[in-house]
Amino acid sequence: MKTRHFLSIFIAALTAVWAWDALVMHPMTGDWSWLVQRHALYLTGIWSIGLMSLVMVLATRPVWLEGPLGGMDKIYQAHKWAGILAVLFGAAHWLIKLGSGPLSALIGKEGRPAKEVALFFAQSWRSPAKDLGEWALYILLGLIVIALWKRIPYRPWRALHRAMPVLYLLLVFHTVALLPANYWAGLTGALTAVLLLTGSVSACLSLTQRIGRTRQHEGRIVALTQRGDVLEVVCDPGEHWPDHRPGQFAFVTFDRAEGAHPFTIASAPRQRSRRITFEIKALGDYTRQLAYRLQVGQAVCVEGPYGRLDARHGREDAAQVWVAGGIGITPFLAWLENAQREPLKTPVQMHYCVRDAGTDPLIDRVRTLCSTVPNVTLHIHDGRTSQRLDADTLLRLCELRDGRLDVWFCGPADFAKRLQSGLQRVLGHGVRMYREAFDMR
Repeated sequence: MKTRHFLSIFIAALTAVWAWDALVMHPMTGDWSWLVQRHALYLTGIWSIGLMSLVMVLATRPVWLEGPLGGMDKIYQAHKWAGILAVLFGAAHWLIKLGSGPLSALIGKEGRPAKEVALFFAQSWRSPAKDLGEWALYILLGLIVIALWKRIPYRPWRALHRAMPVLYLLLVFHTVALLPANYWAGLTGALTAVLLLTGSVSACLSLTQRIGRTRQHEGRIVALTQRGDVLEVVCDPGEHWPDHRPGQFAFVTFDRAEGAHPFTIASAPRQRSRRITFEIKALGDYTRQLAYRLQVGQAVCVEGPYGRLDARHGREDAAQVWVAGGIGITPFLAWLENAQREPLKTPVQMHYCVRDAGTDPLIDRVRTLCSTVPNVTLHIHDGRTSQRLDADTLLRLCELRDGRLDVWFCGPADFAKRLQSGLQRVLGHGVRMYREAFDMR
């Protein structure tokens, strides 16, 4: 299920229960302008706190949602967009509340619906709840700006992001204090109570750093190899590590103060060894420092495995193409290793796009692996000599099956969008692209 479909269904469910309570079970009376203002106020508030509750639940990395959403990377994508929508609806809720003053000056207070009564035990909380909700919204708006402004380094963003559960709990207090009692007596109250409870539990798990605890494995680094700007880290994640599927990733903690970072597992499951390999490219401040900070024998915490990127789940009647952009080759390394033990049933066109084939640190390994797998044809696209991959080139090198094409992609998001758009112009719905959404910020 795509992220937009998942979030649309969630918002539609919130809207449906609100409409039943507000328009059918407890309809308000008054001038239509005031009714629109009051209904919009409560609906945007319900959307905002509902989505913020979803954000908290998704932050706990719920494995049971990997199937419906297509992997943990898609869960984080839903987490990101749910957070953005929650803050936008919260801002709309605040602006609608401010708009009651100008509306009163414009049409007068006549016909204004009576003020709804809050829960009996929360009636004295009204004033502090308003203030706390307003300040929480200001901070959330700032956090959204920081999250979307990628020039701000990861570490300060991560520190600020830790404030999210506290802000959410303030908004829970705001909701309990100000949501009318007649909503609590209906379907809206029942759904809101479930969301607030699960969201609050998730927020507490985050604050106590218990997220993913049951899937964490204490291990050690057993080998380090530097190849250009790529550091190969081989880990033994401990005796309880479950077999991963080729293409999955894990959250790896080398330093408790730094926290966990997601890295694709670049090796296939080994029958007689638990060792797993990560190929880490120096792309930011954190990854550039790893070559100087890591040592063989050092403790490491590996959480996972996660992810659903698996070429074995493609269509049997479709041509299969693998496209890797730069360090996006990592899941394909695991697939190629695994293919030596489990032969591929479908011929594969493998496209590896690099900036400079003469200096790429992984190109020799890719060539060696592809040469040992009979069903794989390797194409190197060297950016230094302007050998760039586009839809026309891909289709020219591919033998289609009745116009059906499955593309498995890992690389820059802009590259994926251009390639998918070009393929869809030619094949329409005959093309399917499967890719990791590794933009977790």
